[in-house]
Amino acid sequence: MTSPHEAAADLSPFAGSWSLDPSHTSIVFHTKALWVLDVRGAFRAIEGSGTVGADGSVSGSIVIDATSVDTKKKKRDDHLRTADFFEVDTHPTITFSLANAHPKGAGTVELSGGLTIRGATRPVTLLAHVSSTDDSATVSTEFDIDRSQWGLTWAKLGAALKNHVVINARFTKS
Repeated sequence: MTSPHEAAADLSPFAGSWSLDPSHTSIVFHTKALWVLDVRGAFRAIEGSGTVGADGSVSGSIVIDATSVDTKKKKRDDHLRTADFFEVDTHPTITFSLANAHPKGAGTVELSGGLTIRGATRPVTLLAHVSSTDDSATVSTEFDIDRSQWGLTWAKLGAALKNHVVINARFTKS
């Protein structure tokens, strides 16, 4: 297998089924308000799984609880749950569905799939770092997202439509 800090250049050593460990997974975001104020928040992952075939093919998903949005400001969090943003009464989850993974070098993988927010799915490609042991793997990625692509266009003057997202997801071999 690979060392505890590097993923293989090909994915076949990871063959098998993997389950997300929500208690060791973090999903955080930050954006700007009034052009200068940094707003940070987090979501909880509910579930996730992945399968790596003997040929290195992959599939999987991560489901995020949209109702769990937490910026440490109740009034803002309540607003984020409304139809202006995540519309959690109708769309309580955000889902990333993995379709392909391509190794890009030691410990780096390009992940392609669909990100579903408020019922709209858009393609995304993420560059991720993978570290592993014999029975666990942590997938870490940082990316910028333009929330308007998913219909989240409400903004006060000076609010950014682009958000920076950081995900650290731990999977255990099933």
